[in-house]
Amino acid sequence: MTHICTLTNGQHADINTRRKFLLKLAKALMSYGAPSHRISSMLVAASDILGAKADFVHLPNIIIVSIRDSDTSPTRTYFVRATGRVALTKLHRVHDIYRQVLHDKMSAAEGMDALRTILRSPPTYPLSVRCVLAFFSASLICVISFGGSIVDMFVSGLCASVLQYLGLSAASKSSMYANVYEISVSIIVAFVARGLSNAPGNIFCYSAISSAGTVSILPGFTILISALELMSRNIFCGSVRIVYAIIYTLFLGFGLTIGSDFYLLVDRRARHAYYAAGTPSSQTYAHGTFLMLNSSTPFIPISGVLGTGTPSYTMQHIVKGCFRDPLWSWTFKPLPWWTLFFLVPIYVTCTSLANLQHYRSLQLPVMVAFACCSYATNRAANIVLPDRTDIVSAAGAFVIGLLGNAYSRIIGGTAFTSMVTGVVFLVPSGIAQGGGLTQNFHSSSEQYSTGFSLALRMISVASGVTIGLFVSQVLVYLVGTRKNAAHFAF
Repeated sequence: MTHICTLTNGQHADINTRRKFLLKLAKALMSYGAPSHRISSMLVAASDILGAKADFVHLPNIIIVSIRDSDTSPTRTYFVRATGRVALTKLHRVHDIYRQVLHDKMSAAEGMDALRTILRSPPTYPLSVRCVLAFFSASLICVISFGGSIVDMFVSGLCASVLQYLGLSAASKSSMYANVYEISVSIIVAFVARGLSNAPGNIFCYSAISSAGTVSILPGFTILISALELMSRNIFCGSVRIVYAIIYTLFLGFGLTIGSDFYLLVDRRARHAYYAAGTPSSQTYAHGTFLMLNSSTPFIPISGVLGTGTPSYTMQHIVKGCFRDPLWSWTFKPLPWWTLFFLVPIYVTCTSLANLQHYRSLQLPVMVAFACCSYATNRAANIVLPDRTDIVSAAGAFVIGLLGNAYSRIIGGTAFTSMVTGVVFLVPSGIAQGGGLTQNFHSSSEQYSTGFSLALRMISVASGVTIGLFVSQVLVYLVGTRKNAAHFAF
């Protein structure tokens, strides 16, 4: 009888260890940016395989864990709360531990200790390195997607470095400043960009600098995750996130408006030049009755004043919202198309490192290769189908989804971490195809319509990416054996 009681106590202790492992796993997945629509399925699969008898309810930034010992004993409820951002190396290690525990290659106690070590470890790179990575990422995306020149890329890189420093230092230490962090940095970037765009010579581009300087704080990844949650029938989390992202985008656009208008208020010459920029030159006016031959209803007489004119020299040489004089040297013009062959891999590498991927890992070249293939597909589809950001984004997402899921199924790698850089790259590409982040407006109604149009463009891109990712996943896992653990991908 004593032997049976000791065995039962040992089994009970083992079950408690497995449940503690599940709690640590839930905290690690939320802390390092795992796709929220996959967290619940991963935890349910782990609970079933480990026999932990636990139920999970996933809400934004919190997981409710309900543990039941038997039908007669009371149920214990735990609240696991964590907020964080994507950390690719640590997320890959967490998934490896998850997979080893579920395949009996590691005990639950060893897995819990390993997860505790990961959670207590410092970030992969210090603050100074992350600011340098933000500088290179913003500089490269300025010339790749927003038509910036060499001088524009350095200014946008400096703005992104300041933005990164404020976000990781000041905003993380002060909860009061964290509430106005996005608005404050967008005001600073817009003020600097508008001031430089009015410098003598017009060599700086407001649209390129402000778009590239603030693109890193756009909620593109949040909108993508919300679209994936809605597609997975997780209506509560998906609707909350997508409403938050839309309102966040409006705040960001409002901050850009304040920064730009504040400079125009200070500099009277810049304000006059701004409102006169779209006015045609050499206007002539004629008064009388006119017959429009090419209207929808031709040969109907119209009486009034008819004004005609030719576009100004500035308007004739606008490239992606920026004035580019043909007589300028190459340093003040957009870079030629062939530079994308080395700029895109460098940008993808910097973005992966900025998402805390270790530079010595074998995953890094895989991420770069997948992201470059996705971007090439995106560019090709945009040539065939211009002004269709949803279909173009779906094509790029389909390619990276095929590559990532095939890499996970055939080689055994982690699909999500190998795909996340390329998927996030599709968001600024889609925004740039729709006209960039900032557009000119002359009234408050135009300002808010511009903010809504930006949010709708991001939703359009996220919808296309969602369809492409799900279709590619279905094709890869259409045949073959079923996975024991939950699928860790988008």
